[in-house]
Amino acid sequence: MTGSLRRLREWGPALVVLALVLVGWQLAIEAFDIQRFLLPKPLDIADTFWSERGQLWSAGVYTFSEAVYGFLLGSGAAVAAALVLARWRRVGGALLPYFVAANAIPIIAFAPIANAWFGIEKGSKIAIAAVLCFFPVLVNTLRGLTSVRPASIELMRSYAASGIEIFRRVRIPTALPYLFSALRVASVLAMIGAIVGEYFGGSQQQLGIIIKNAAALFQFETAWAAIVVACILGIGFYLAVALVERAAMRRHPSEQ
Repeated sequence: MTGSLRRLREWGPALVVLALVLVGWQLAIEAFDIQRFLLPKPLDIADTFWSERGQLWSAGVYTFSEAVYGFLLGSGAAVAAALVLARWRRVGGALLPYFVAANAIPIIAFAPIANAWFGIEKGSKIAIAAVLCFFPVLVNTLRGLTSVRPASIELMRSYAASGIEIFRRVRIPTALPYLFSALRVASVLAMIGAIVGEYFGGSQQQLGIIIKNAAALFQFETAWAAIVVACILGIGFYLAVALVERAAMRRHPSEQ
C-alpha cells in the first residue's frame, strides 16, 4: 500500500497536468474554431487510435525494434570506445575530434546516405538510431571514467592493482551514474532516429511512413494517433532503462 501511495504521489501531478492539457486542447479547438489540419480534437484522435489500433501497434512494434537494435548497437559501441579512449588518452585525443564532427552532421542529411549504404529496410534505420545514440553515451561514459579522484587511483596503485583492476573496481563504478544518464537520453534519441529514418522510405508498416502518408492525405487524426503510439513506446523504453538503472545502482554509493 505504501508503494502504491508513493507511486501516486510521484505520477499524480503529471497525470493531472496531462488531463488539464487534453481538456484545454479540446475546449480551445471548439472555442476558437481551430481547423483540423492545424490541430485535430483529442477525442477524434482517441477514436482513430482505437479504430486503427491493429495497424498502428503493428507499425509501432516494427519501429520500436529498429530503435532497440540501434540503441544497443550505438550504446555498446560508445561504451567500448569510451573504455579505449580512457585507457589510451593519446588515442582519445586523436579520435575525439572526429567523433564530434560526426555528431555535428544533421541526421536528416545522413538518412539518405544510410539508405544507400544499408538499404531502405531495417538496416538504415538501425544505423541512424545507432549514430544518434553513440555520441551522448560516449561523452558521458568517458567523463565518468576520467572523473575518478586521484587519491582513489593512488590507493589502488599502492595495493599493486593492475590497470584492469583499477578500471573494474574504481573507474567503471564511478562511471555508472554518467552511463545510465546517457542511456536514458539515448533511449529517446533511438526512437527519434528510427522514425526520422523512415520518412525517407521503407516498409509501409512503419510509424514514420504512416505519419508521413497520413499527413499527405489529410488524415491528420491518423497521423496524430501514430505520434501517440510513438510517444507511448518512447516513454516505455525510457522507463525500462530507468528500471535497469535502479536495479544496477541499488548498492552504488551515490544511491546510499
